[in-house]
Amino acid sequence: MTHAANDRSLSISQRTANPLSQSIPSTVDFQHNQQQIAQLLAQLNQIVLDKPQAVRLALSCILAGGHLLLQDLPGMGKTTLAQGLAQLLGLSFSRVQFTNDMLPADILGMSIYDQSKQQFEFRPGAIFTQLLLADEINRSSPKTQSALLEAMEERQVTQDGQTYPLPQPFFVIATQNPLQQAGVYPLPESQLDRFLLCLSLGYPSPAAERELLKGKDRRELLKDLNTVLDTEAVLVAQQGVRQVYVADTVLDYLQRLVAKTRASQDYHGLSPRGVLSLQRAAQAHAYVSGYMEVTPEDIQAVFAAVTDHRLGQRFVPVHVTGGQATKTIAQRILAEVSVVA
Repeated sequence: MTHAANDRSLSISQRTANPLSQSIPSTVDFQHNQQQIAQLLAQLNQIVLDKPQAVRLALSCILAGGHLLLQDLPGMGKTTLAQGLAQLLGLSFSRVQFTNDMLPADILGMSIYDQSKQQFEFRPGAIFTQLLLADEINRSSPKTQSALLEAMEERQVTQDGQTYPLPQPFFVIATQNPLQQAGVYPLPESQLDRFLLCLSLGYPSPAAERELLKGKDRRELLKDLNTVLDTEAVLVAQQGVRQVYVADTVLDYLQRLVAKTRASQDYHGLSPRGVLSLQRAAQAHAYVSGYMEVTPEDIQAVFAAVTDHRLGQRFVPVHVTGGQATKTIAQRILAEVSVVA
C-alpha cells in the first residue's frame, strides 16, 4: 500500500516554524541528540540482531516518556534488549525477576522499625530507580502486578500514608511470557493501558541465527556496550519529542484510524488516553528518525504497537497458529483506512 508522505527534506528551522518552536530545544541540541541516537541504535542492533524496527520502536517508547512491554516466548532476546537499552541510556537500573510468591513490598519497599530511633523508617524497594526491568511480569499475582500502577502513572509510591517521588526520568520495561504457558497471570486491561508500546521480537532470520551460533554470547557483548546518553540527554530528547510538529492533515488521518477502532463490536475502541499515546509515540518515532514533523508513515510505524494490546489483541506465538502469522487488529485497520480522506 502506497501512501502520500509529507516532504521530509525541509530544514530543521523550516520544520520548527510553528507556535511550538518557542520552547523547543535548540538546533544544536537536536543535532547532537540525533548523533547520539544513531550511535545508540547502531550499538543495540549489534546485540539484538535482525530487529531494527523493534529496536527503533523501543527507543522511541523511552524517549516518549512511556513504558515498554515486551512479550514473546522465553529466550527470544527480550531481556537482552531491555538490558542493552538500560546500559546505553546511562540511567540507574534495577532488575526484578517476578515470581508467583512475590509481594508488593518486594518491589515498592516497606517500613521497618528502627530500634535505635524508636520509629519506623521507609526502606525503598527496587522500583526507586530510573529504569526498572520487570522480568516476566505476568508470573506474579495480580496483587503484585497492581503495585506498579501508581508508580507507572504518577511516578510516585505511596506507603503507609506517605508519598515518595521516584527518580526522574522513570521507565518500566516489562517482559511477559505467552498466556499459553503454565504459571502466568494475564495482565488486566488497566495494567496493559499503562504501557505506551507493546512489542514482540519474533524468531530471528536464518542469517541472524547463524551469526548467533557462530558469535559471542549476547550477555558477553552487553559488557562491551558504551553508554551513549545520560539523564540530561534523555530529558532534552523527551522535551524535543513533545515539540515535534503534527499537522492537521496528519491528525485527520490519526482520528480516522481511531474512529475505525471504535466502529467494531468485537473489541473496545481506543480511549482518549490511547489516542494521546498514539500521537506521542508517532512524535517520538519521527524524532528518533531524525525529523521534527510527524508523517502518516510515523503513525503507521507505531500504530500496532500502541493499539493492539489496548484493543484486546493477545500475543499468540506463530507455532501455535500452525506457522501462519495472522494479521492483527491494528494491521487490518491500517489496511482499511486511507491516508487521504
